[in-house]
Amino acid sequence: MARIRITGGQWRSRLIQVTDAEGLRPTPDRVRETLFNWLGQNLSGLSCLDIFAGSGILGFEAASRGAGPVTLVERSRTVFNQLCRNADVLDAADLRLVCGDALKFVSPVAAGYDLLFLDPPYHQGWLERMEPKLPGLIKPQGRIYAEAEHPLESLGAWRVVKRGQAGQVHFHLLEQP
Repeated sequence: MARIRITGGQWRSRLIQVTDAEGLRPTPDRVRETLFNWLGQNLSGLSCLDIFAGSGILGFEAASRGAGPVTLVERSRTVFNQLCRNADVLDAADLRLVCGDALKFVSPVAAGYDLLFLDPPYHQGWLERMEPKLPGLIKPQGRIYAEAEHPLESLGAWRVVKRGQAGQVHFHLLEQP
């Protein structure tokens, strides 16, 4: 089991446990620091969805910076159980943890999120499957943070406004024009 550090906000420097699971690749510190420089350090009043939560680090970082509610969705029961333990250790009151399939979760959800963290498993077509669901999930002025194995230009109506690369990971901030 590995540990990763929350980089900012009320839980800055706190460590969370990460379960060893196939395909789980927590977003590195440097990338998260860049992301939250793009978004701003104070996310108060923003509702966030971390749809392929994995380690949950993106959702925990957002909640640490005042976002709420923050919903984390993870399919793997083992990984989900660790998310619950981490939320308990942090005494994270404004987190909603959901164990389930991403597509099944988003189907009945009405647009209401200000920020979507979209970091799905690679080489499985998840970005393409999620793209048609985005308008029903995110507020029109909402933003998407997406990680992918290749560079993106857009996801539906959302266009890349900032991008970076760390090793094999391409990361993007997307907004609607």
